[in-house]
Amino acid sequence: MPHPLDRPVWSALTTRQAHLAQVHVGAGGGRAVRMIADYGLFAATAERTPESLAALSALLPEQGALALVEAEAFPPVPGAASEPRQVWQMACAGLTDFAAGPPGFEIVALTEADAPEMLALATLTEPGPFFARTHQLGDFIGVKVDGRLAAMAGERMKPAGFTEVSGVCVHPDHRGHGYSAVLSRRVATAILARGEQPFLHVYAHNAPAIAVYEKLGFSLRREMAMTVLTRAAA
Repeated sequence: MPHPLDRPVWSALTTRQAHLAQVHVGAGGGRAVRMIADYGLFAATAERTPESLAALSALLPEQGALALVEAEAFPPVPGAASEPRQVWQMACAGLTDFAAGPPGFEIVALTEADAPEMLALATLTEPGPFFARTHQLGDFIGVKVDGRLAAMAGERMKPAGFTEVSGVCVHPDHRGHGYSAVLSRRVATAILARGEQPFLHVYAHNAPAIAVYEKLGFSLRREMAMTVLTRAAA
């Protein structure tokens, strides 16, 4: 059996987050799922058969994109243009003492009232795909400076037994205070307290972020192939 994190999107959208999935069953029984668009752009197929690839093609939006995250490079999808990206998948069995002391700033739970600021911060800093309801995928926490959101971190995909740390970002005007490390640690601590394992994805070229996650106790589980799909030009 493949490890659930080898196919994290499929694992999440067919178990704990099945209620967030848009499912397409194509001719021949091929199946594909995607996260409902307001939550995210992640998608996956049941298998890599022509029937499942055709079902995935049917889920491609007219505008915008889908993103696949798999352990192995994905085959061509009919009617789609693809852009490959390399990401690291990191997992944490236990946290180190890094960023464990009193933070020196207040950490607040973010609520629905913070949604516009959360979307604005993610749009500005681009920590990863973030849409109108991405903040509802799990618990989010943040730091506010003078009443405005300066940093945040939260949860995204939830395969059985695992929860992804995601949405980690800091406004450019407020970097250098250790916000990302402390918030990531708090999110991971809550995940571990539930008896789950924290994991995350980070672009392979993002050495500064990788260094922070390693200090916290995350380590490379494996390199992953992220494929961004858009409709091919007619």
